Order: sequence, then C-alpha cells, then structure tokens
Amino acid sequence: MTSIAKEFRAPLIKTELPGPKAKTILEKDARYISPSYTRTYPLVIKRGRGSVIEDVDGNMFLDFNAGVAVLATGHAHPEILKAISEQSSDFVHISSTDYYFESITDLAKKLEETTPGNYPKRVHFGNSGAEAIETALKLAMFSRRRHKFIAFFNSFHGRTLGALSLTSSRSTQRLGFGRQALDVTHVPYPHPKRYKGSPEDCAMESIKMIEDRLFKTTVPPDEVAAIVVEPVQGEGGYVVPPANFLHELRALCDRYGILLIADEVQAGMGRTGKMYACEHTGVVPDILCLAKGIASGLPLSATVAKADIMNWHPGAHASTFGGNPVAIASALKTFELLENGILENSRKMGERLLEGLKPIAEKYSNIVFDVRGLGLMIGVELVSDKETNKPDAKLRDRVEVEAFKRGLILQGAGESTIRFSPPLIIDEYDVDTALRIFDEALGAAQQSN
Repeated sequence: MTSIAKEFRAPLIKTELPGPKAKTILEKDARYISPSYTRTYPLVIKRGRGSVIEDVDGNMFLDFNAGVAVLATGHAHPEILKAISEQSSDFVHISSTDYYFESITDLAKKLEETTPGNYPKRVHFGNSGAEAIETALKLAMFSRRRHKFIAFFNSFHGRTLGALSLTSSRSTQRLGFGRQALDVTHVPYPHPKRYKGSPEDCAMESIKMIEDRLFKTTVPPDEVAAIVVEPVQGEGGYVVPPANFLHELRALCDRYGILLIADEVQAGMGRTGKMYACEHTGVVPDILCLAKGIASGLPLSATVAKADIMNWHPGAHASTFGGNPVAIASALKTFELLENGILENSRKMGERLLEGLKPIAEKYSNIVFDVRGLGLMIGVELVSDKETNKPDAKLRDRVEVEAFKRGLILQGAGESTIRFSPPLIIDEYDVDTALRIFDEALGAAQQSN
C-alpha cells in the first residue's frame, strides 16, 4: 500500500531544529497555551500527507505516531477529505441529542455488526476517549446499581474526573486534584516479560489478587459495577497481556455479575491488525469504548453496549457535539477504507516492523529490555542496563529527540517505552526507513549518556 507520492517522502531535514519559524511559534505557544501539555521535542506542523509531516520551516518527517494513534488512514486521505467536504456542504452540526439524521444510525448499525458479540447493541456517541469512558462508567453504575470499580495499575483512561479515578499511569496526572471522584481499586496488569513464571501464571496473579484478596477483604463483589481493562495497555507501555488474561477476567466477571468494560480507545479501529483488540482472544466485553482512530482525526467517540444494558431513561446522558455529522461521515468512510485493505496492511506492516525491530534489539541488548506488540501497536522498552532491568525514562526521551533530529516522529509510553503507532497506511519504504533511523537514534542516545 502506497502511503504517499514519492516526491513527498521523508525524512528531509533542511534547518537546525527547531527552525526559525518554529521558534517564533514556540515562543507564542509558551505565552498563551496551558503549561499542562507535554511535549518532548519541538515539532511545529504545517501540513501532513499520508505518513509524512511537513513543519513550518519545510522539514519533512516520517510520522510514526499518527497524532497519538489517531490518524488511522493517514494525514489528509483524499477519500476522508471528500467525505468531510460532502457532509459539510449539507450541514455541519445538528445536535443528535435533540434531533435525528440518518448517517448516525448507519454508524451505530456498523458498530453493532463489527464489534464482538452477536446480539443487539446500542451506541452512545461522544467526542473523546475520556467521554467514552465517562459514559461507560455512568452506564455501569445505572445498570448494576453498584458504585465500585476495579482497574489496573499503569492504565490510562482519561483525565476528566471520573476517568481519572481509573487512570494510574503517572502520579503527576492526579497531583493537586484531591480525592478521586469514584471508588476505584487498582490491581497489577499482567506484564509477562517482567514476571518470573509462565505467562499463564502471570495472568492468574491479577485474577487471584481480585478474587482471593480484594473480594475477601476490602471490595465486596456485589458492590462492584464493572472491571475496566485495556486489552492491550496503551499509555502504560504497549503491554500485551498473556492470552488467557481476558478469558479469566471475563469468567471472573460472570461469576459475580460484574460488567466487563474494554477500553479500546487506543487499541481499536485496526491498530492491532484486527478491527478490535478483543478479537485476538475472542473475549466479548459488555461495554466497549472507542475513540482516537474511529474518525481519522475528527473528534468522535463511541460507547457500545448490549442493548439491555444501555437501557437508561431519556436525559440520563448526552453530549451536544457527540456524534457530529461531519465526524460521523469521516468515521463511515474510515470503516470502508479499513475493510478495503488498510486493516490487512496494518497486520502485514506490523509483522514487518516487529521482525525488523528484533535484530536492532539484539544489537542494543544491553538497553533494550523487550520488543512487543500486535499489528501497528508496538512498544520497545528501554532499561539502564541488563543487570537490573531498571526502566530508563531519560534514555527513552533521548531516543525520541535523536529520532526527531533525523526526521522520525516517535513518542514514549509507560515508564521507558518507545511506542510505534504510525498511520495504518504505511508501506515497506516507511517501515524500513523508520527502522534505520531508530537504529541510529538508539546508538546516538546511548553515546550521549
């Protein structure tokens, strides 16, 4: 699959980074934009095409982050632009909480047909992953008439107050906001590479912690509304759990009448080589949350639930902009493009990328602890040395910067993981170029220590 015309290939670095135009914008940003944002290096975008970003000074970068796993179909896909334009020429907004339009029901029907579980479902649309999670939490409390939740350490589910109660990836995300809004208990997420026993035993440790410890001491199971889990942990470091984990979690929920909420905000929409990450195990959640890649860059989220669970009364939950018609049009076209080749490309290019990273990991075996992933959701975990296997966040950040200097856009995740989450339309040239630059960046970052 060709991601972009050959004459618009990356990388091509023309100026010292940041360039003169970028410096001016960075100064303006420092004056007017919230300091709560986190940026590791000064990328100031002018435009994007396919898998390439051009900055304001004319430098070309190969984008292997896709706006944090959002741009499933790449930058400015012509069919996405056409769908946006056609819908915009009809009407840009009508609140779906008060009025009707056909395409929103078309997308809801598509979600019922494609998400795991062969039964009637209903969909609530929002604008972001955090909104999808907030919807799922309210729905679980309403449906089960319970108020407690269980989540996992190193998870990320959003920064709004309800979602923040679940999030546990970094303490700085909670610093200064007092007690959490919801009653949430966290347990370890199974990280098989950092567990001394078998992957199966690693998964069971988390299950036993819930059933044999929490349920018998501090968390009565008949007060738990739901367990919220990422089928592949995203911000926590792109951790792929053992194959039996979700099966055991599903069985645990069934034993106690607890809902299973799958947060596929980052892992869904083809990112792992299947439309939804749950499909890798065959486990069917009660509620599934989507955002990021669903509309190829436009703000949209979806909370998909069994129809008998999403059976709340009018006025119970809504969003003025949720299900915006332009975003809906983009999402419908995104599904079409995924099903017509991009999904398969995600699987193939993911295999190529994963295989290409293995010899690099061997070359730098003293600092590369693990290479893991599914599809184009791949993480490389870095450590200070192989004796202690201690995560090295500073090394990870240096690798990001060295890659940026060479024209490759990467981003961190977890304590010390480099995440590879490119647009799902990348081709062999993109993969091989990214591997070459990443190899160089690792070497440069290691030497600069």
